[in-house]
Amino acid sequence: MDGKGEVCSPFIPRRNPVRRTSAEIVSEARRSLRVQSTQRPFTPRDGHRQLFGASSVRDSRPPSAFSLHAQNFDAPDSRPSSGTRLSPLDHKPKFPVLCDAEDPFRSFPKTPSAPLEVKKGPPGMRARLLRTGSLTALSPVEGHKESKEQSNPSAGQKQLSAKRPPGTDKTEGPRKPGPRRTASESRITQPGVASGVGLTECSAEQRTEQGNRDKALSTEEDAESSVWNNMIAPRLQQLESVAAAMPGGSEGSVDRLCDLCDGLHGTLAEADMLGRRCKRRSGILRTLFRLIDLNSAPLNLHIAELCLALCVSGNNLLNICKLIFQISRRESNDILFQNSSIIDSFLGILNNEDVSTSGEALLYCVGTLKFLSGNGAILRLLLEKNCVGVAQKLIQRLRTAADTNFTIAGHILVQLTATLRNLADHPDSRPLFISFSILPELCVVLSDHRKDPDICTNISRIYSKLSSYSECRLALAQTPNCYQLFLDLLNKHHQKQDLVVRLLFTLGNLTAKSDEARWRLFGCEGCVGSLLQLYDAYQRRDDSPHTPSHGQPRAPPGKVQQDEDVLVKLVRVLANMCIHPAVGPALASNTTCIQLLMETLELRCVRESEELLVNVAATINNLSFYQEDSSVLRHSQLSMAKLMLKLVLGSSMDAMLEATRVYGNLSQSKNVRDFIMQNKVHQFVVTLLDSKSTEMCISACGVLTNLAQDPSNRVSLSVEGAIAKLVDCLRDFGPGDWQLVGQVCQALWNMISCGPEKLLDSQERESLLEILTTYLDEDEALKWIEDDDMRDSHRACWELEFLPVAQKLMKTLQPPDQTA
Repeated sequence: MDGKGEVCSPFIPRRNPVRRTSAEIVSEARRSLRVQSTQRPFTPRDGHRQLFGASSVRDSRPPSAFSLHAQNFDAPDSRPSSGTRLSPLDHKPKFPVLCDAEDPFRSFPKTPSAPLEVKKGPPGMRARLLRTGSLTALSPVEGHKESKEQSNPSAGQKQLSAKRPPGTDKTEGPRKPGPRRTASESRITQPGVASGVGLTECSAEQRTEQGNRDKALSTEEDAESSVWNNMIAPRLQQLESVAAAMPGGSEGSVDRLCDLCDGLHGTLAEADMLGRRCKRRSGILRTLFRLIDLNSAPLNLHIAELCLALCVSGNNLLNICKLIFQISRRESNDILFQNSSIIDSFLGILNNEDVSTSGEALLYCVGTLKFLSGNGAILRLLLEKNCVGVAQKLIQRLRTAADTNFTIAGHILVQLTATLRNLADHPDSRPLFISFSILPELCVVLSDHRKDPDICTNISRIYSKLSSYSECRLALAQTPNCYQLFLDLLNKHHQKQDLVVRLLFTLGNLTAKSDEARWRLFGCEGCVGSLLQLYDAYQRRDDSPHTPSHGQPRAPPGKVQQDEDVLVKLVRVLANMCIHPAVGPALASNTTCIQLLMETLELRCVRESEELLVNVAATINNLSFYQEDSSVLRHSQLSMAKLMLKLVLGSSMDAMLEATRVYGNLSQSKNVRDFIMQNKVHQFVVTLLDSKSTEMCISACGVLTNLAQDPSNRVSLSVEGAIAKLVDCLRDFGPGDWQLVGQVCQALWNMISCGPEKLLDSQERESLLEILTTYLDEDEALKWIEDDDMRDSHRACWELEFLPVAQKLMKTLQPPDQTA
């Protein structure tokens, strides 16, 4: 028989750099080079709501706990927040120039001859000037001319008399004062002495226009006074009377005060007197501020809501934000915010307030949102109200303000990134993070604040959450210099475990399914050196939890577990990187890399470090694929095979699976095959065929295929029942997995290549022939697949993985007269 002396090539995944068939695409996940998965680092919930964590060491950070009373507020809400006096303006009065014929509408205010009374109005309004005596008919300039003309009556008396309008004679009695005017409207325009008819017409028109304005203003003020007297003042009096009679903070009185605040808010809104439009606004604020001393969270939230609607600023804005922050520190108060417009007001503050003038108010505002975003119901509200978009604009403003207000900008960014970290938990946030380009923005923040561990840790938590999803992973991978930035942060904060583990987890996600990401990371300056230095540092932080400590105090178990978690994530990055055909050989040739991996296998036990050892075995499996002469692993195959033995003999099926995959590659070496047979590892490998797991079976078949290359091993394998178990696998997995069935055929072919009659009895032979005959019929093999696309994929895999080796095995099994 032609095929009796022929043996299948050693088991190793085939790689064709020129052309990949659809079957290869389907089976890509089953290859020896495997991507490792791991759990996202756990972030315990902070039980205390505060601006900064207990481990934060920030300079001059604002407090989370403080007391607020009515006396802390500025009742008029008009003086500067700094409390400093403003210097008077340098005002030099100028005499007006009269209208002339060329510009008949040009007019200027004239100073009154009678003393003026200043009436104080609401904050922000100019002082009104009320005339207490009669209005003079002459401007100062005209009065000055008149005194000259009186000294020479013969020259000007007739002219003056002719041009004076009726009723302006000096002998006329005092006139009634006109309507009240604002400073901008209290200009007295009178005709000039020598301006002629045009000037008289100009003044007449101005007087008419001025009169209309005065009437409108008077009407407006009358309407406001009516609203105030009939609707607002009674509510304020009710507030004060209910508060004065309040018996020690009874719940009924608090509810009554809350209702009155809501009613006052509604009345002001209906009268269009919110904001700074109400002239008696300071009176409202004084009443509201006095209620704060009642120390009721529901009432204070209603007060704060109304104060924000009245557009408080400066010190009052800061204290209102601190008041709301104080309320939000108690988780039991979260329900109060769900039925309030405070969130809308806060988002408006974030949109509009300037960092340089209201930085501390913004800090407490964002701190409140950070607390509230930990509540699932409020988190959804924040997403609906475009909190992510508001945060993106604030980040940009904070980057600009950092040039002059770096400290307060950093404090705000700590709160803002923590808020975004909470928002990232909700699935609906991911499209928003992408559409508003939050991930690239945060990279810029990381670069600007790389010395700030609080900001870096919060952003790393955002990345570790979102990089688990393909759309976010793609957006982050396309961010320029993100890989180099992550490496720089790993070097700078290498001792900060919670930051390091999340950056490594993010890098592992980025390199999991992208050859471009693997290459870009590898191409960063000092990449391999930084990762291996970090590996070595964490490997030696406690030597090992399972080795003698030589009298030195051992780290707490929790700390040891955290350090090991760093190693799990770091080794995963190495395992993913070496899948790239250019990166793999470089790492396989790196002596430090191989030594560290072998050291981990020596120091750790499977029972307590299962995930770490599984990742190490997967990395070694990927590296063992590259058999270049420069490969350090190639020259250490026997040592590596010995280290894998404890994984095979352990109780972890995952560790056993990865070790079997490593043996599938290492067993190409004759020394490794001899070691496997001498240590009876082949018995465990044969047992794996009974696992009914496709992953286990295909890995075991790979090892058996290589072991059966040596004629001396075939009988031992047959004695262990390998052939019978392989036939069972062929029958059980059949048309569902052509790659596995093809590998089974390779193992069978190598085992019976010396002659099927020596290892197979007639019944086993007939059974194997019947199965192969059925599977070699394309119609029979693919009849179970109904979907057309799946049928094409299965056909391609059947043709590539199964058909060639099955035909050779069939030829080997048939008698010589049938194969002729």
